[in-house]
Amino acid sequence: MSAHPLYLLAANEVRLRLRRLSTLVTILAVVAVTWAMISDIRTGKALMIVHDARVLYTSSALALGSATMASLLFSLAGFYLARGRTGEDLRSGIGGVIGATPAGNALLVFSRWLGAVGSLVILLGAFMLTTFACHLLRGDGPLQPLVYLETYTLMLLPMAMFAASCAVLCDSWGPLMGKGGDLLYFIVWMMLLSLGAAVEEGTKASSLAWLDFTGLANGLNGLRSQVATESLGIGMMPFDAALAPVELPQSMWTADMVGARLLSAALAPLPLLPAMLLFHRFSPDRVKASKARRRRTPLALLNGWLRPLAGCVQPLMRLAARTPGPLGQVLADAGLVLMTAPSAILVLALCFLGGLLLPATVLPGLLAGAVAFWGILCSESTTRDATAGCEGLTSAAPGGVPRRFLRQWGAALLLGLLVTAPIALRWSVADPVRAFALLAGVGALAGSAALFGLLSRTPRLFLGLFLFGLYVAIQAKGVPMMDVVGFHGDATLASSATFLAAGLAFVAAGMAWTRRS
Repeated sequence: MSAHPLYLLAANEVRLRLRRLSTLVTILAVVAVTWAMISDIRTGKALMIVHDARVLYTSSALALGSATMASLLFSLAGFYLARGRTGEDLRSGIGGVIGATPAGNALLVFSRWLGAVGSLVILLGAFMLTTFACHLLRGDGPLQPLVYLETYTLMLLPMAMFAASCAVLCDSWGPLMGKGGDLLYFIVWMMLLSLGAAVEEGTKASSLAWLDFTGLANGLNGLRSQVATESLGIGMMPFDAALAPVELPQSMWTADMVGARLLSAALAPLPLLPAMLLFHRFSPDRVKASKARRRRTPLALLNGWLRPLAGCVQPLMRLAARTPGPLGQVLADAGLVLMTAPSAILVLALCFLGGLLLPATVLPGLLAGAVAFWGILCSESTTRDATAGCEGLTSAAPGGVPRRFLRQWGAALLLGLLVTAPIALRWSVADPVRAFALLAGVGALAGSAALFGLLSRTPRLFLGLFLFGLYVAIQAKGVPMMDVVGFHGDATLASSATFLAAGLAFVAAGMAWTRRS
């Protein structure tokens, strides 16, 4: 007997997603994040603390702590990783073939969802296996796989199902296929985190606990009920070594908590209902191949209104034409980015004036907005050739693929320096270490944008990780390694040098990859 079409389509979706280079990059990133997250207690920091005392690294503690951090990461990055399959079908031309098959919309959409959930579950499995390795090296007590499996299933499966549902919905409806869908989900993600905080605090929103798809509030409430205190922390927290460690019970999931997570899992696929009704089915009158790459988002409309500002870039382009060698190419690439996104010219002007004129207390907020805009701009500019289908043309230019990679990295770095230069200049006088942290952080982010764009050929891998990292960096205070660009003034020479070295390593890895053949 032949397998059911749903199984065949879903299995094919999983295989196609796992064959992406971005999947390998994501797995490596997951491994790195896991090792960094579960701190060695000899560093004076622990994954979890209660009343300044560290929590022993038992299976229940590591399972809950790592699942909490994984939920924060994958609830955002998982959406961007799950997206893109419909765009690939449109660009390759296979979409018309799929649309002409007798398979119904429900079958096609549901199989896409199963494939997305399956690929995310595999990534979460890699995360759990890495946590196993950390437990064997740094843990207290025996490794209990069933405890991990219970916690990961209850906390992370509803989250993966909801992220995949939203990704499939955005891919199924034309107006959400571009950056509009990305931005909308980011807003939804922020609302989920706010809802989780409200539920955790026991406000009137507690009745909406079943909408906490991330599971953060549910898990933290269970932890608080076990330790009977509100004073706890998760994520590379400093502890008092003089205090006796706290040991958590083996199981912290009550019947009510399990019921809430099962209800969240049952509601997570609800976005599939409008996806099935709105599915464009690759019909040329509802979605075109060009729309898979470029949508008239609010940002695109703003760029259209600001098109006259592109004339301001002409002096830069003339300078690029007179400048020989790679430097001229970098200037030309940066000018091309500004001409295609005139809103960046406006942002540059506002950041320049704000960085020079605003009070020092306002500069961190200005920097956060500037870095956010620049990161989104870089995610597009470093993958522009792949998106436009002109990689072969640019590869044939002098220097080939290595020169193109360096040019895109240099343009991203130059734009980042232009956006942050006034702030760095003022900090260089008042706080040189903070200014160095800003420059090193921009270098690290530019290198990662170029490398991830080269490996994945899509802006979503860098964009998802960047937005998550930006959110964490803004929220985290007192941790030098989280102060990437000097938001809080916590960065040190050592942490800044580490980011600078990481940026150079990203560039070296990109150059090695371009010469692999």
